[in-house]
Amino acid sequence: MYDVAIIGAGIIGTFIFRELSRYELKVVLIEKDSDIADGATKANSAIVHAGYDAAVGTLKAKFNALGNPMFDKVCEELDVHFKRIGSLVIATNEEEMEVVKELYERGIKNGIPNMKILNKEEVREMEENLNEDVLGALYAPTAGIVSPWELAVALAENAVDNGADIKLESEVTDIKRTSEGYCIYMGKEILNTKYVINCAGIYADKINEMVASKTFEIRPRRGQYNVLDKSVGNLVKHVIFQAPTKLGKGVLVTPTVHGNLLVGPDAEDIEDREDTSTTSERIAYVRQTARKSVKDIPFNLTITSFAGLRAKSSTGDFIIEESKEAKGFINVAGIDSPGLSSAPAIAEYVVDIVKDIAGGLKEKENFNPRRRPVIRFMELSDDEKAELIKKDPRYGRIICRCESITEGEIVDAIHRNAGARTVDGVKRRVRPGMGRCQGGFCGPRVMEILARELGKDIKEIVKDGKSSYILVGETKKADKVIEEVKENKLA
Repeated sequence: MYDVAIIGAGIIGTFIFRELSRYELKVVLIEKDSDIADGATKANSAIVHAGYDAAVGTLKAKFNALGNPMFDKVCEELDVHFKRIGSLVIATNEEEMEVVKELYERGIKNGIPNMKILNKEEVREMEENLNEDVLGALYAPTAGIVSPWELAVALAENAVDNGADIKLESEVTDIKRTSEGYCIYMGKEILNTKYVINCAGIYADKINEMVASKTFEIRPRRGQYNVLDKSVGNLVKHVIFQAPTKLGKGVLVTPTVHGNLLVGPDAEDIEDREDTSTTSERIAYVRQTARKSVKDIPFNLTITSFAGLRAKSSTGDFIIEESKEAKGFINVAGIDSPGLSSAPAIAEYVVDIVKDIAGGLKEKENFNPRRRPVIRFMELSDDEKAELIKKDPRYGRIICRCESITEGEIVDAIHRNAGARTVDGVKRRVRPGMGRCQGGFCGPRVMEILARELGKDIKEIVKDGKSSYILVGETKKADKVIEEVKENKLA
């Protein structure tokens, strides 16, 4: 019997998970996929927004303004990279300058500090590579960049360090009310809990409808991105937004915390909640639109493209409340942009809801907000590297040449609480496969290390999801395997 079950291990679910692990509660995080941050959290713009964009009086405006200043502390505690590089919303004509002024006024009402409207000369002084058509911009110095999947993993790890549980590959198929709370069905497994927090992202409406009537709908909106090589990561110094439209904040150009350049997204409403495919037409649109901001983006240095799905709510705002029909069932739904920026504040608010329902919560005396520091080998001094290799020779073996990631770092990522179990799980934690070759060289070695450390056959190691097998047999037996596949298809 758990006190609280959280459904969905994205950035919202993991922030709430960590906050609840501060209290004398039995808490579990349930995720249908094979890893933490396997949905929208692994495929977004990675921006901590300043907070001027959301409409005044909305939950988006409230929690963005509250959440933004919380990132410095939480990222320091969890040893996650975070940089306050500031953002610019650029205008290329007088009509867009009016939008910039409206955003400034909205930001003032939302309580966003230190904003400034810049003229053309001031903008060019800050960003020399912007398109010459830029007339001015809104500068918001509090905007930042972070690695959302690394942050989600760190939050989950810290919660487990403090006694909470995680259940991966546990898709919720039904929820029934009981005299004590709720019974959650996950295939053949059944779990009982007093309270449920629905953070299921793109499926939050479906989870809600397991216990209550349909009061909102989640609509998937796909956005596609280009990631460029680190050699052009300094093309811009700030997050560069275009004047927003009704579809969102437009195509942005930004550095990433790891030194790449990120360009995107577009916005495309779709029906399929699992369709994260990229298309040549939309990628071409992203590239063409981005040139409005930065004229000479070298897209020939693109190392990968990807797509993510935003959970657009039919209400037009975040939904954060206890269900009116199901006591103890809390919906945290429709968390699209600025969801990442709002996440720490949303988590505190949701914990307050739990406190009200439970009649108060008791804090743990031994809660530790810090996780064990991550060793990032290439950031060490030569003396520190030599000392570390002397203690553990695995740190002297480079596995990923593009990102200079060592075997020691990969092994550590596997054996931490909430550790990696898949190739992409290792990739998201310590970056092998994130460089120019996209895992072409290091992928097989990562598989070997995973198999060795987890005590599995290498054919059991998957790329990401539980069915994304990479190997089906020995390559020298390829002809036999092909024949078997053909026979099975014919059968």
